[in-house]
Amino acid sequence: MRNEVVATDITVIGGGLAGVCAAIAAARLGRTVSLVQNRPVLGGNSSSEVRVWVCGATAHGTHRYARETGIMGELFVENQYRNMDGNPYFWDLVVMEKVRAESNIRLFLNTDVHEVEADGDEADRTIRSVTGWMMGSERKIRFESEVFLDCSGDGLVGFLAGAKYRVGRESKDEYNEEWAPDVADDITLGSTLLFYTKDAGRPVQYIPPSFAKDITQTTIPMKRVIRSGDNGCAYWWIEWGGELDTVHDNELIRDELWSAIYGIWDYIKNSGKFDADNMTLEWVGSIPGKREYRRFIGDYVLNQNDILAQREFEDRIAFGGWSIDLHPPQGMYSTESGSKHLHMDGIYHIPFRSLYSANVNNLLMAGRDISASHVAFGTTRVMATCAVIGEAAGTGAALCAEKGITPRELHNNHLSELQQTMLKQDASIIGLRNKDAADLALRANVNASSTLTRLAVENPVDTYSLKSDIGLLIPADPDIDGIELLVDAADAATLKVELWNTGRGENYVPHTLQMVASTQVGKGDKQWVKLDLQWKPDAPQNAFLIIKADEHLSLHLSHQPQTGVLTFLNGAKRAVSSDLENHQSSQPVIQWSMNPFVRKPLCFRLLSRTNAFAPERAVDGYARPFAGPHLWSSAALGEASSEWLELSWENQVNVRSVHITFNDDVNEDLINLHHHRTPFAIMPELIQNYTVEAYANGEWTAVAEGQNNHKRKHIHTLHAAVTTEKLRIVAYSTNGSQRAEIVEVRVYE
Repeated sequence: MRNEVVATDITVIGGGLAGVCAAIAAARLGRTVSLVQNRPVLGGNSSSEVRVWVCGATAHGTHRYARETGIMGELFVENQYRNMDGNPYFWDLVVMEKVRAESNIRLFLNTDVHEVEADGDEADRTIRSVTGWMMGSERKIRFESEVFLDCSGDGLVGFLAGAKYRVGRESKDEYNEEWAPDVADDITLGSTLLFYTKDAGRPVQYIPPSFAKDITQTTIPMKRVIRSGDNGCAYWWIEWGGELDTVHDNELIRDELWSAIYGIWDYIKNSGKFDADNMTLEWVGSIPGKREYRRFIGDYVLNQNDILAQREFEDRIAFGGWSIDLHPPQGMYSTESGSKHLHMDGIYHIPFRSLYSANVNNLLMAGRDISASHVAFGTTRVMATCAVIGEAAGTGAALCAEKGITPRELHNNHLSELQQTMLKQDASIIGLRNKDAADLALRANVNASSTLTRLAVENPVDTYSLKSDIGLLIPADPDIDGIELLVDAADAATLKVELWNTGRGENYVPHTLQMVASTQVGKGDKQWVKLDLQWKPDAPQNAFLIIKADEHLSLHLSHQPQTGVLTFLNGAKRAVSSDLENHQSSQPVIQWSMNPFVRKPLCFRLLSRTNAFAPERAVDGYARPFAGPHLWSSAALGEASSEWLELSWENQVNVRSVHITFNDDVNEDLINLHHHRTPFAIMPELIQNYTVEAYANGEWTAVAEGQNNHKRKHIHTLHAAVTTEKLRIVAYSTNGSQRAEIVEVRVYE
């Protein structure tokens, strides 16, 4: 046996997506990091060993413009580029390569941490080291650091360090949570095993093992959805163990889940109720995907009311959007729905105070063990949300290590620096603006070769009957002064439209009615019908138009998406069985679904000019949609060989690096595995080929370039500082969009 000591600035325990993003974030800020994972692969529940979809704030397309950016966003976009068919092994590689690209990370796989050295009293403890055993290598490794991150999921490190924690459900009156039980208990969400199937192309026999469960003697066939072609996370409901201890009873839970899987497959193959003769099992998981165990107590405990109110914490540092998603304690054997869902009107905010321990002064946590009540945990637990929490915790850890302070001191004295550092890394804090004093772009004058000022979609390819209300979201910047819709009328009718605001910049549902307009439409096809909608809000924001149902009318759709414009259907049916998922249909984000109209906007003409895509929007401090699109868009790229965005200063500046954030359409709901397939490898809106040029001695000179780009953000560090009074990004082509679009430009000396 070898005994080793590894000393780094930060030790991250747990190589799921929370730990991966935490380690990468800290490493990019110049800190040395030990990333310790007890499995042979990274990714945790998303890895090829478990194969859970990486879900997050989009909630499978429920929330608009909600896909994560930052490191999690990089993983989504890279996986789409390299693995659009969702091969779980290729996903492993995407995650592994992202970690290996960081020279400041030392990766320790197959290393199980089970010892913690900590000192101090119960109220004020400090971790000195953690020790792990590297399986297969006979290496006992002691990790020493200034800051530790528990991203283990189960929270073993914090537990051994004496951190305060909870297991189970709080009572209703503790946080005044409607969905909490009347009396506190130790019930948690259960664990799940998944399986994959394939068509072998010939008949395949299946003889179940002796331990396979006869599921006809259970409630499973009556209360759960079973289909021969489904696999993977379609069977998320194979869940059990919520009434047990999901850690100490892990082996028992796994055996029960195995017996259910092999019994379900016996039912599919041998009951005669399914077309499954040629189907065979391709893969069965062996590691239960745990949902819940310890939740640490931080300086703030996030709760149900915070989530539903979308509370805008001063120390907000990450965001989520998955519903509050709770499951019955009996799991797959319950006679209730497999899950119940409570949605908020838009994304919600997560405070930094929920990411560090209340009593262990150098411990941060990320993932499903953060400081949240059981009910709030029902949404924060999904992996893309865990990942953005991880990036926030890793960023906080890096600043703590750099300054020699605790996370609480960081919160109290350096909160703005923490948040601005996150924004500079392209990690989204919704509604927070870039105020980096070092960013030269914030004091530049901005202009462009052309700008989209006429907002219209005019190329119809399909019609949609107005049997239900249809919503159209457009930016009101600075106002709306009339709109035209392309309408077919089977008979004379009245076209009625309501104009609503959305209430909050991060929401995309109707909130308050502003005005109503209507007009008569005569019988006929492809009529441009004008509506006298006039609205000048106090500040630029989105308008939500509700086009009222009339069975005599149809609207035209286009297949060319327009940035900043969304179309919704009121009352779209969910494809999920009510026995499986119980969604409260009265909630606005459930009522208004974009699913039938993804990348298929209504044909319309906004009759007033829009400033929503003006050049200065690329330096307005926002790097994602918030009460408007917040990006520069050229007029049609096809009208010129190139389009450019130019920054100029009154006095010369010395430029050393240029940060460019392109539009990767955060409304597009990407997924790492097979929940759905996005049909393009690269976001069409991304600029493909471009140069960065500086103006000096009366001419433009290229100082950086990008070719065959498929990524959202690029940082161009110049070989030598360039002294200039003007800088521009010249776009020559996109990956399919008709326009050049840039979300943000930053410039640093």
